[in-house]
Order: sequence, then C-alpha cells, then structure tokens
Amino acid sequence: MDLLSSILVVTNLLFFLFKISYGVLDSITPSQRLSDGDTIMSREGNFVLGFFSPGSSKNRYVGIWYKSIPVQTVVWVANRVHPINDTSGILMINSTGNLNVIQNNSVVWSASTLKEAQSPLLQLLDTGNLVVTDGNSEDYLWQSFDYPSDTMLSGMKYGWDLKRGLNRRLIAWKNWDDPSPGNFILEMTHHNYPEAYLWQGSTIYFRSGPWNGYRFSGLPGLKPNPVFAFKFVFNQDEAYFICTLKQSLHARSLVNQTNSMFQRFTWTEQGWKLHAYLPMDFCDTYALCGAYARCLVTDFPVCQCLNGFKPKSQQRWDSMDWSQGCVRNKRLSCEEKSTHGFLKFSGLKLPDTTHSWLNTKMNLKECRAECLNNCSCMAYTNSDIREGAGCAIWFGDLVDIKQFPTGGQDLYIRMHPSELGERKKEDVDVPLFNFTTVATATNKFSPANVIGAGGFGPVYKGRLCNGQDIAVKRLSKNSRQGLEEFKTEVVLIAKLQHKNLAKLLGYCVEGDEKILIYEYMPNKSLDCFIFAATCLLSMQLMEDFQ
Repeated sequence: MDLLSSILVVTNLLFFLFKISYGVLDSITPSQRLSDGDTIMSREGNFVLGFFSPGSSKNRYVGIWYKSIPVQTVVWVANRVHPINDTSGILMINSTGNLNVIQNNSVVWSASTLKEAQSPLLQLLDTGNLVVTDGNSEDYLWQSFDYPSDTMLSGMKYGWDLKRGLNRRLIAWKNWDDPSPGNFILEMTHHNYPEAYLWQGSTIYFRSGPWNGYRFSGLPGLKPNPVFAFKFVFNQDEAYFICTLKQSLHARSLVNQTNSMFQRFTWTEQGWKLHAYLPMDFCDTYALCGAYARCLVTDFPVCQCLNGFKPKSQQRWDSMDWSQGCVRNKRLSCEEKSTHGFLKFSGLKLPDTTHSWLNTKMNLKECRAECLNNCSCMAYTNSDIREGAGCAIWFGDLVDIKQFPTGGQDLYIRMHPSELGERKKEDVDVPLFNFTTVATATNKFSPANVIGAGGFGPVYKGRLCNGQDIAVKRLSKNSRQGLEEFKTEVVLIAKLQHKNLAKLLGYCVEGDEKILIYEYMPNKSLDCFIFAATCLLSMQLMEDFQ
C-alpha cells in the first residue's frame, strides 16, 4: 500500500471515529460497533441511540431517546432485563444481521432477524424505529417497533402479527430507576372480537371495549382531532391499533407503573402535555359491578342492575359489594328459545368479548336471527356502527358494562318473554348510523344534495362508501317533533314497511341531530321521504278499504 492510500485509510478511519463520537451517523455496519459513550442519531436529529443510566441508577442500558428534549426521555430499551454494571458495553451487528449487546466478551442481549442478510445495516429512523435492513432494501428484517418497551410512538403498530405469532405489547418500567418489566401490561387480546386490556399482574385492570368502526366502544372520547390520526386493522393476518401524528410534534404514549395508567403526551416548551389517560374514572375498573349490571359514574351508587335483572345477593349489593353482579328475574329455558325476545340498551361500553363471535358480513336482522336460534347467545349488536354492519354476539354472562351519559353503543340482550311486555313491540332492529357517516355521504349536507324539504326538515341525496345511494331526512332543529316523536316514527316505519315506500335503512341520533336514512328510489314521490310515516299510513289505509 503506497503512502497516499495509507493516508486515505487513516483519514477515513478518523472521520468515522469523529462522526460516531458526535452522533452524526444514523447507522452502523458489521465492521463498526457502538461503544458506551458513543451515539448514533437519526437523519433529521429526532432520536438518539446509545448507552444511558436511568434516574439515580448506575446500571447501563442501550436505549433510544429524544434528541431535542432537554430532559432525557427514553422510548425504547434493548437490555432492560440484563443491565450492564460498568461502561464496557458494546452494541454490534454481525455479518448476518443479528444484534448483540456485549460486556467483556459475553452477550447480555441479542435479537435475531427474520432471515439472514447479505449486507446488513442497523439504522435509526426519524420515527424512533431502529431497523435492520439488507443493503438498500426497504424491507425490515428486524425492527424495534415490533418489540416495544413501555412507549408507543407515532406509526407504531400495537397488537398482533398473527402470521408470526408476534404480540406487540407495552410493559411498564418497574420504576424510574429500573426499566426492567413492571407489573402493568397493555396488550391487544386475541379474541374473536379483539379489544385492549391493561393488566396488573395477572388481573385485568382496565378494558377498552371492542373496535366499532370509529373507536373502541369504551372510549367515546377517541374522536378525530387535529393532533392524532388513528385506525384499527383486524383480519386473518393482523389485529392492531396504530396512531400517527398530523403535526410536527414529539409525542408518546406509555404505560406508567407509578400512577397505574396508560397516558398520551405531546411535547411543548413547557414540558410534556397530557392529552389522554386510561382508566378515566371509577367505572373503568374492570367488572366493578359484576355480571348483568352497568356502571354510571354520575349515579350513586354507581352500579345498577340492568332492566330485567336483580342483585344476586341483595345483602352484599346494599353494602356496595357488587362483585357477585346480577341475575335474571326470570330464568331462560332453551326449549322455549323461540319465545325469547331482546331488549335494546343504549349508550353502553360493550361487554367483555372473551366469549364472543364475530361475522362482518351479516346485518343486524341476520344477527338477531343467529342469536335467537342459539340459546347460549345472550346478546348481539352491530360490530361496525358506521353503516350498521357486521354481527357480534356474546355467550355466557355479560361483564364490565359501562353506561355513558352521551355516546356509547346499542346492545340487544336476550330476555324472557314476560320481561318484554309492551317493550317487545317497540324493539326496533334498525341500524344506528354514525353522524360522521351520514355527513360524509351527503357531502357535509351540501345544499347541492338537497332533493326536497318539508315541515320537519330537508331531504338529501347521499351515497355511502359502499356505493349505495340513500335519501337522508334531517329533522330540523327548530322542528316541534321531539325525540320521542322521532323514535315513534322510526318504530312505525320499521314495523310497517310497504312495497310502495322506500326502505328504511337506519337512523341517527347524535346530540341535537335526528336523522332517518332511506334507500334512495328516484321514481318515488318526495313526500314518501319527507312525510314517511303519514305516507305509509295513507297507503296502508287505502289498501285496507279496497
């Protein structure tokens, strides 16, 4: 090797050592290693990877933290179970892509890739995700987002990769000085109808309720907002929740051992700002009221048996021990299942889905028939409230039901015929549409979509996301027709469908909004949308006299 070549080799080596010492690099290769005291930094400077000591501890860990936040905020830890007791630690990637944290030639932590790499590269992304790739490939052979610690970052999938059997769950630190696993765990359940559990050891501490198309049923406050976007994916391969930032902010969600909560924060100049937390109130305590009871935090006592049920132990119930829950006033007989009916309960967090069944293709009418035909089925509802689609049914006791003052979902509970009375006649299995779905279908109730108007309000033409045309009757907020009159009209139209009247597809009640959704029939008179109940009665009376 000539003198010039030697100078170039030494210069490149010094330049590499300078970069890795000052956190300029965002990646390392098998020929490089990250020693304690060195760091790598994501390309835009959002995150740093290196060795750290939490709180007052002198133990050393490999972790990722925010670069620009003055108080070190660690979001991921590699060797959280096996700390290093001095500064001799080294992080390296081997020739096939596997990761190792080494102390004095002993491996204290390792991670294996999905397959061997030919040209492995370990890179820290600006999302906070540490990834292993093969050369310039964009496929991740391993990523830290698949193995979170206590923190969920923007763009991270929380839940199951069912093909790999991978459970991406959050586990709290033991305390501020010790990142080893604590006893609070947030994970997505692998039920037929998935939902999130917050565990305290082996005990369920909080339950989110299942996803209803817009949000988890136990989180009515989880709504579209200017800060976060979110979605839930559930199919044969995956079941996960993902949250992404809409703005250039630092944000994190974590399971906090100190206060026994799951919390979501964003960073401001004043520090971390709390956006949301779970559990929210006393009624979020799992199964607080036992079976067949609902919890309403504004009531005293907060637990009440559902209609048609009574306390299993009146003495315990009166002493505010609700753990035994409620039992039926009238026991059900499977031989008499054809006489059973269903009571509709509204504004609920749906029951625990451990013993449930899901069919995304059924409508509500088919769901009712499926449940009625199986005497083990205790309740049913739509699994997707956006357009009243899907079928979820429950077997066994209904546990952990919360009542919301506003919001919540409908649940149809199986009842003995003697408990139905007149209410059976008024039980309307008509899908409840979400207001956002109706607004989207009508282009936010655009004047261009108006096809008529009556004394109770305008009628709009709309189109659902499945391509179906609909006619939307929006009751005027100044109308004298109240909520009960509106419900009466829904009952009447649903019970007395007529061949010459457009089919009622569903209804919407949200805040001051009262809306009827019909199948759009261009050849029908607008009067039969605007004055549906009156039109129907007139048709029926005319046929009765003929």
